[in-house]
Amino acid sequence: MFRRALLSSVSPLHGTVRIPSPSYSPIQALLAQWSRYASVVSSSAPPPPPPPPSPPQGPSRSSGGGPTSSSLNPAEVAKFASIAETWWDSSGPFKPLHVMNPTRLSFIRSTLCRHFRRDPNSSKPLEGLKVIDVGCGGGILSEPLARMGATVTAIDAVDKNIKIASIHAASDPTTASIEYCCATAEGLVKEKRLFDAVISLEVIEHVANPLEFCESLSALTIPNGATVISTINRSMRAYATAIVAAEYILRWLPRGTHEWSKLVTPEELVLMLQKASVSVEEMAGFVYNPLSGEWSLSDDISVNYIAFGVKKGEASLTNDREASLS
Repeated sequence: MFRRALLSSVSPLHGTVRIPSPSYSPIQALLAQWSRYASVVSSSAPPPPPPPPSPPQGPSRSSGGGPTSSSLNPAEVAKFASIAETWWDSSGPFKPLHVMNPTRLSFIRSTLCRHFRRDPNSSKPLEGLKVIDVGCGGGILSEPLARMGATVTAIDAVDKNIKIASIHAASDPTTASIEYCCATAEGLVKEKRLFDAVISLEVIEHVANPLEFCESLSALTIPNGATVISTINRSMRAYATAIVAAEYILRWLPRGTHEWSKLVTPEELVLMLQKASVSVEEMAGFVYNPLSGEWSLSDDISVNYIAFGVKKGEASLTNDREASLS
């Protein structure tokens, strides 16, 4: 069973998190190497990386203390709506997610079973757990979670995605019970919905306010519940592989799928979740093997990575509130 303790450089237990400033000189050499191949398959060069974004600001809050404004990004919603029909085409624009899915599920199954003290070898190890898939797309993660026994709610801001996911899930009695909703995390917070585990994979890099999004995920999680987030690191290596190579050379993804400035570093993610009362306990990277065509878990978090966190219990939250008032 894979288990990776969070690196000390990103652990909230080691004081101030170091957020390194990217250096731009290595990318020039990388792009020069890529250009020989890019000219064969593309007539236009990929955009240069923009300056790193400003540090995330705190979310807007009402007098009640919870996140209120939506972190929805209309441009990102429109982008994914245009390719919604291809979610279950394993050779289409979402092929990378289909290939990565078994590895993502391996991490989720391992961490949730360990946290909730379940038998990972059981046919339905998540039975009895209420799980929400935030940004579910066409349901390629929601369905396996349901087959593992979880009571699944799946939400997405794109109505087309929800319709496609619902139709696909209805064909299997095991997945027909998934509750699909066209909604945002903030919307469900207002409804005071709570879940044992909140999962959001490859979503945070597409929202308008990552910190507010983390606040909403936390608000949906019960005390001592689990939060799982995966995304892409804002590193030079990620720019070269996840954007230049994947979008402009290999064309695994439509051009413009990712914006380098919106990517989130592991240090930033840990800080944002910490501010949202979620303590990151495990982190792992995803590494692609071009020979086997498969992904595996690794301690290399320089490109794709996934984090598992636990929301503070009621006692810790009460102590934090009292400390903030003193």
